[in-house]
Order: sequence, then structure tokens, then C-alpha cells
Amino acid sequence: MHSILIVEDEPKVASFIQRGLSAEGFKSDVAQNGNIALQLASEHEYDVITVDLMLPGIDGYKVIEQLRQQNNNAGILILSARDTLEDKLQGFKIGSDDYLAKPFAFEELVARVNALLRRREGVAPTQTELHYADVELNLAQRTVTRNDREIELTNTEFRLLEYLIRHAEKPCSRTMIAANVWNEHFDRETNIVDVYMMYLRKKIDTVDAVPLIQTVRGVGYILRSHDRSLM
Repeated sequence: MHSILIVEDEPKVASFIQRGLSAEGFKSDVAQNGNIALQLASEHEYDVITVDLMLPGIDGYKVIEQLRQQNNNAGILILSARDTLEDKLQGFKIGSDDYLAKPFAFEELVARVNALLRRREGVAPTQTELHYADVELNLAQRTVTRNDREIELTNTEFRLLEYLIRHAEKPCSRTMIAANVWNEHFDRETNIVDVYMMYLRKKIDTVDAVPLIQTVRGVGYILRSHDRSLM
């Protein structure tokens, strides 16, 4: 049975989510503030953690930052009434996997939780490393090196690079990247893919390294180690 931590300070909202998840066959705990959430996450292994941003004491952003700093690899889904693009970008930048604005349909919440679970279980247990050119991803330790230089990536940047490596030398459309790195429900009208590709390029394709992430005009992006024209 999959386990979920619900970080929500509104008792009625938390109860609604917990009852609904229980009906769908999930086991869940509730944390009404950030400190309790961090304590529960350190004591139990959760598959998915839903986080409200406006919490008493430590806010949701700080909770997510600390979870990722502690190498917690649970899928993190932000549930918040704050729904601006800036809020979403900030959430993804610090390590959340998905963002669902309140109010939401419960069916969509379940769909997004299931998408996070599929993504989390998609890596074969025996596969711990991915390589392309001089880039190495350690899937178990969530570390990245290029030419033996360690590179610090956010959780979203890591998944983006992992997707590119798994599809190396094949053009990847923005739609497919959004569907696999975020989820199939992600709002494709935003430029989130381009924004995060820019973040990733700045870290992976440094001035002293051969550029690997290339733009395919009218399509999306490709990971390749040579300079054949893609125009």
C-alpha cells in the first residue's frame, strides 16, 4: 500500500483529502505544520508528500527545501491557493514535482498522485547509473558529475537531465518533455520547459565544456555530443 503525507493546516481540507485517498486505497498521515511534517518524513518513508504553501511557522517552500536537502526522494505535490506562474516556478525550482492550485477536483488530485507514483517506480531497481558523453547520473544518490566535476541540480533539473539522457540523440518535443518530467496534466501553455532547459544548460554546458543540450527548431530539444546542424 502506497503511503502519503498530507501537509495541510486546515483540518477540513486535510480530512477531505485523507478520506478521499483512503477510499482510493492509500495510507496517509496528516501534518498540520512544517515542523511536524519534517519530523514525520524523517521517521517514515512516504511515496508522495502533498504540501500546502501557507503553513504556520515554517512555510511550504521551506519544508520542501529541507526535505530535498535531507535527500528525501518522495514525490512532492504542492497544493496551494497561490497559483501564479511565479509561485509555480519557485516550487519547481526548490524541488517539487508537481503543482495543483486550490480549489481542485479530487479526481485530478488522484490522477496526479498516481502519475508521481508511476514516475517514482519507473526506474528499475538494478539500474543505478546513467551515462552520456562525460556526464554521469547516479540514480540512487541523486548526484550528477560531468568530467568528474560534481554538479548540483534541483530535483526537477535532475529529472529533466535523466529524461534527456534516456532519449539521447533523439529529438524530444516540449510536449513529451512536459508530460514525462512533470506529468500529463501539466499546463503546456506555459514556457516552463524552456525555462528549466535554460537552468540546466547553465549548469551542464559550461564555457569550458562541449555543449550537449541543443535546440531542435520547431520541435524541442536533443542531447547530443556533436555539432550536426539541427536547423
